[in-house]
Parts: sequence; structure tokens; C-alpha cells
Amino acid sequence: MPLLEIVAYSYASALTAQQGGADRIELCDNTAEGGTTPSLGTIEAVRELLGVKLHVMIRPRGGDFLYTDAEYKIMLRDITVARDAGADGVVFGLLRPDATVDLERTRRLVTAAKGMSVTFHRAFDWTAHPESALEAVIAAGCHRVLTSGQAPDALTGAPMLAKLVQQAGRRCQILAGGGLNLGNIAEVIRLSGVQEVHASLRGIQPTAMRVRPPSVALGAAPDWPADGIPVADQAKVTAVVALLRGLPSAD
Repeated sequence: MPLLEIVAYSYASALTAQQGGADRIELCDNTAEGGTTPSLGTIEAVRELLGVKLHVMIRPRGGDFLYTDAEYKIMLRDITVARDAGADGVVFGLLRPDATVDLERTRRLVTAAKGMSVTFHRAFDWTAHPESALEAVIAAGCHRVLTSGQAPDALTGAPMLAKLVQQAGRRCQILAGGGLNLGNIAEVIRLSGVQEVHASLRGIQPTAMRVRPPSVALGAAPDWPADGIPVADQAKVTAVVALLRGLPSAD
């Protein structure tokens, strides 16, 4: 059965992912910025959820993946914090100005994460040459690459995902992510051959407030109410898990 990783931007989202049967949680903060490092308190709370692996995003800010020395030191420290909090893995990605993988810095972060699983995240989708980038990620010692196949979504990128799966072989897992849902996830697996998939399967948990706020957005994303809580939808997670269980085993 392919492994299902749910990206969670809060404890509430991690909880519904766990209750829906997800195999692994990628824990982040700041959904609007594509994910940054979550707080220690959140990591510790999610670590208490049973039966699910926990991978922690190591990303000091939004924007590009070209980090200053100060930001790099923060990443090193956050890896230690994640390990001490009981994380099973960490997730990061570093690039050079020419859109190649920052091999040396990535290798040092992998060394700092010894004993944990390491995912090179979708910074990979910004690299200039994906085949060379994959070899660099493998040389650095990463265990998997999260990618949409350098396309807007994983279904569109399935041909590239298939090439990466063949290139990686047993050296590295290709984790497909980007726009995955109940309607397309089986097709992406069929076309690409990936055995790990990454999705948000997000819904909106309505507020329990009895008095609604005035028309002030406070930075909320435009596709949900300002007082709504974006969480993984447990029913969607459960449905995808059931779908994955029904797929034929990989050769």
C-alpha cells in the first residue's frame, strides 16, 4: 500500500490526519508562505499522537531557498530542537543562486539530522536540471524528495515523476505532492510508480465563536473565512486511505 503523508499546519490538522489514518504528518506553520518551521510547543503536542510518523519542516522563512549564514544556523538549531522533541524526520531544501542544489550545506544538515529521516522538499521543483538535482540530493544523503515533477500539480508532472522514480531506484524515495486528492491520487500512482504520496486534503473547521468578527481579514487567505480554521478533512483522509489500501501492490 502506498504511504500517505498529510501536510498539517496546526495541531488540529495533525489530529484529524491521525484520526483519518494517515501514515505520516509533515508538520509546518504558515500555510500562506508554503510552510515554515512550527513552534516547539506544536511539535511536542503532535508528537504525542500515536500511530503516525512525524516529520518537521525546517524552513526559517517563506520566499526563496537561498539562505544567509544566519538563517542556515537557525536551520541547524531547529533540527536539534526537532530531534529533542521526538520527531521521526525533518524536511528542508536549499538552493544555490544558479538553481542547483546546495550540496555542501544540504550534506551538513543531513549529518546534523543523523538518526532521523530526511526529505528534500519542493525546492526541488525550482531546480534548473531535475536529473542533476536528484543526484545531488542523493549524494547529500537525503532519503526522499518531495516533488510535483516540476509541474503545477503532480498529475501534470506524472511523466517527470516516473522518470525520477526510475532514476532514483532504491537509492531514494520519490514523494509525489501537489494538488493530490481522492479523484487523481490513484492515477498519479499508476502513471508514475511512486509509493509515497503527499497531500493536504484540507477542509475548513467552522468557528465556535458565538459573536462573529467584523469584516477584517487579519491576513486570512481569500479562499476561507477569516475565522475559519484550515485543517485536514478527516473524511477525505479516511477515503484516500481506503483507496490506497485497495490498490494493487507494487512489483
